[in-house]
Amino acid sequence: MSEKLGAAVLGGRMGAAHARAYAAHPHVELRAVCELDLELGRKVAGETGAALVTDDYRRVLEREDVQVVSVATPDPWHAEQTVAALEAGKDVLCEKPMAMSLSECERMIAAADRTGRTLMVGQVCRFTPGFLLAKRLVESGRIGDLYFVESEYAHDYSRVPGVGGWRVDPVRKREPFLGGGCHAVDLLRWVAGEMETCYALANRMCLTDWPVDDCTAALYRFRSGANGKVLSAIGCKRPYTMRSVFWGTRGTIICDNTSPTIQLSTDEHPECKEFMTLPVTLNNHNVTAEVGKFIEAVRGEAPLECDGREGARTVAACLAAVESAGTGQPVQVRTEF
Repeated sequence: MSEKLGAAVLGGRMGAAHARAYAAHPHVELRAVCELDLELGRKVAGETGAALVTDDYRRVLEREDVQVVSVATPDPWHAEQTVAALEAGKDVLCEKPMAMSLSECERMIAAADRTGRTLMVGQVCRFTPGFLLAKRLVESGRIGDLYFVESEYAHDYSRVPGVGGWRVDPVRKREPFLGGGCHAVDLLRWVAGEMETCYALANRMCLTDWPVDDCTAALYRFRSGANGKVLSAIGCKRPYTMRSVFWGTRGTIICDNTSPTIQLSTDEHPECKEFMTLPVTLNNHNVTAEVGKFIEAVRGEAPLECDGREGARTVAACLAAVESAGTGQPVQVRTEF
């Protein structure tokens, strides 16, 4: 495939990173930006060379010179816009979380199956250099078999209710464990495999005027027999972090998407009393690599990293924690879509 793919981005905030990645890609030409805030849309288009700026995503989908679309709008719009784009014959990269409910995920998967178009879910932690190295070390057997894994999504949302307050909408609640915690859940699923059961506790003691719990701690049982923990705290008073630890029968890895190193300890060096420090490139939102992998899949050059069914499994694992925290009971995690 030699002709450049025409790309469009829906959403000018998170979508700005997608727009820059498309504009820099040798096989893509960014042709449209859709953003309700037209001033922001014009700014993104001016920086990336997109010819069309609109506040109506349907105008973008009507264009025959647009073949690939990033859906980087607020979470409640993902399903509607993704399905519409797929049915318009576009290949779609949908930002995380894939959707706000499993029924929406099912609609998106069905649309991709029906149209034969590519649907990728943008779980960007799969492209973070430190996490990539941790996964390679695990897969190489360097730390043996995983028996416990943990990750945390710690982010202070106190001043980021979202455009129009969509993150604090009391009608269609955006559960933080899904919206932000999906990063940590997907990371553990990607490294440690499928989750089977979940038990979670939640409270709201920081963002007391929000309509959702601001802190959730979820315990997971993995199909492999490993156990795991995910902490999502969106009212915490500390710098953003996704500190993650992988405990294996032969060693341990400690990593974070905001650190230029990861730490490794193994039984290869039993006399070592300190962790080995391995340098990594610092890039905690590597959208450029994410978009690159999407384009490779669309061009038939590489397998798809995170398709609709994989994205839905992460949503299911997150919603199992929300359900468990609400009922006080363990919940089976759905894995088949």
